[in-house]
Amino acid sequence: MLKITRFGVAAALALSVSATAALAQDIKAAFIDPLSGPFAATGSNGLHQFQFAADRLVNEKGGLLGGRKLVVDGFDNKTSPQESLIQLQVAIDQGYRYIIQGNSSGVANALTEAIEKHNKRNPDSRVLFLNYSAVDPALTNDKCNFWHFRFDANADIKMDVLTDVIAGNKDIHKVYIIGQDYSFGKAVSAAANAMLKAKRPDIEIVGDELHPIGKVKDFTPYARKITAAGADAVITGNWGADMLGLGKALVANGYTGPVYTYYAAGSGITAAFGEAGKGVIRLVSEGQTNPPVSDVASAYYDAYKAKYADGNVDQTRITNTIAMLAAAIEKAGTADDVVAVGKALEGMELDSIWGTKLFMRPQDHQLIQNMHILQHTNEGVTYDYDNSGFGVVVESTVEMAGMDSPTTCKMDRP
Repeated sequence: MLKITRFGVAAALALSVSATAALAQDIKAAFIDPLSGPFAATGSNGLHQFQFAADRLVNEKGGLLGGRKLVVDGFDNKTSPQESLIQLQVAIDQGYRYIIQGNSSGVANALTEAIEKHNKRNPDSRVLFLNYSAVDPALTNDKCNFWHFRFDANADIKMDVLTDVIAGNKDIHKVYIIGQDYSFGKAVSAAANAMLKAKRPDIEIVGDELHPIGKVKDFTPYARKITAAGADAVITGNWGADMLGLGKALVANGYTGPVYTYYAAGSGITAAFGEAGKGVIRLVSEGQTNPPVSDVASAYYDAYKAKYADGNVDQTRITNTIAMLAAAIEKAGTADDVVAVGKALEGMELDSIWGTKLFMRPQDHQLIQNMHILQHTNEGVTYDYDNSGFGVVVESTVEMAGMDSPTTCKMDRP
């Protein structure tokens, strides 16, 4: 006869409670981006979009793995690589196993190196790096590693799309390139020079310069140089306060040609440009909000605006990041074994609510998706940005941009 002692019953109950607690434990993601300083608006907007996506796509539908909630918490890195490494260690010590970051490729480079080293030394507390906006091509080339996944198109893929449009505009003969002085700004400059030379060798690069990131208070001197050079078009990778400052200075100093950008929408930028940006501002980006592609997309945007009246769904890749992470966790059957989750992400295909197929290229962890050239306008806008009446509409599309783009990634897998 089986005899169960009081100790045995207590132990069994303890194990049962422990298993239940583990099942219900939150899946925690640390959002390490600027929440103070000159880029605070950009970071705060991104955090709200991640938190909303987690609730809308996961938690309101019953959670993951039988009821576990996905929680995204903010860690302020002040756009500093050094501070980011501090916040990374804080997050790891507090049990976060998913690290989210996007603003500044300089930060992303520091994080991906630190995470690779940490994961080799600490197999019991490994983390995955979900990069939603840092687009330095090196991150999925020479600096690639298994732990890093990029959900935005890299700078070269985006520049390929932009330069196709520029090359097709026979009114453009002189181009000025300007950007922030760090890895991403340098990557934009290099790609623009190489691709314009290949596609339109007759185009003259009349300026190519970098400025300190987040430190220029008045872009008037830069704008005057651009207009004095007779530029027909401007290419810039500027984002946040630097994009806003440059754009306003260009318009104020009489520049009327197209400005081809990566991140010139939302976070106050659209409202600041207003009528002056119409016919001027173009950006290359993923996702289509105008016109909405489906009732599901419209309902998502309406619900977001109901919660954040002053907010914008201006980074649809955030929704894609959460959707793919959730799908990978379910496929892996675990959220705690990040190796299994990473392997589930590799090669994953998923339909975005924004009307495109998503494919996580396994050889370098670069997401492949449709890329659009978007135009700043107040015509045909269902969903505006910054409550300004202005938004972005699709001008042209490249389907699954960069699918066959080369990579130098040589990935070691755990």
